[in-house]
Amino acid sequence: MIWRVRRVLTGHDSQDKSTFIADGLAPNVKEMASMPGLALTDLWETTGAPADNDGHADAATRPVRLEPPQNGTILRIVEFPPDAAWRQNADAREAFKSIGAGHAPDKKSADPMMHRTSTVDYIIVLKGEIHAIMEQGETLLRAGDILVQRGTNHSWSVRGNEPCIVAAVLVNAKPLSFSRKKKPAKKAKKKK
Repeated sequence: MIWRVRRVLTGHDSQDKSTFIADGLAPNVKEMASMPGLALTDLWETTGAPADNDGHADAATRPVRLEPPQNGTILRIVEFPPDAAWRQNADAREAFKSIGAGHAPDKKSADPMMHRTSTVDYIIVLKGEIHAIMEQGETLLRAGDILVQRGTNHSWSVRGNEPCIVAAVLVNAKPLSFSRKKKPAKKAKKKK
């Protein structure tokens, strides 16, 4: 069962006094059809910096997508199921496509979840345990731990029997300046 999040939004009334404009379960939830149990709950999005706090429009009312808009942010809760529940029969590439991120997976990796985004992600583990996996190494994160993911090729693994719940703030970032593989310089042709 997907963990549901209470979301409380503030705003201003017609006399410009601060007030609560919404209080209830976050409505924008996407469970990955091709990866059952993996669910994204988008709580808020900004579309630029500085952010715009005018109005009462719900900034999370839009299709769930992996990355924030240019110069924007996303506040999200992610529920990761135990690996045993999905890793053997999931279609990770289809899951990435379903959230507008068909470009993100590392097609050369044996890990179907290995991917890269042009973001800085502040990941806060709320419940459970999860392994953060890099191309070179991995580390176990537990409730209360925080990971700052900086545009790295990365994956996730829940090796226990309980889901892991994380809060994530995704901040749009410039693409990395290096290329994955440097092409060798062309040799100059010798004149005869």
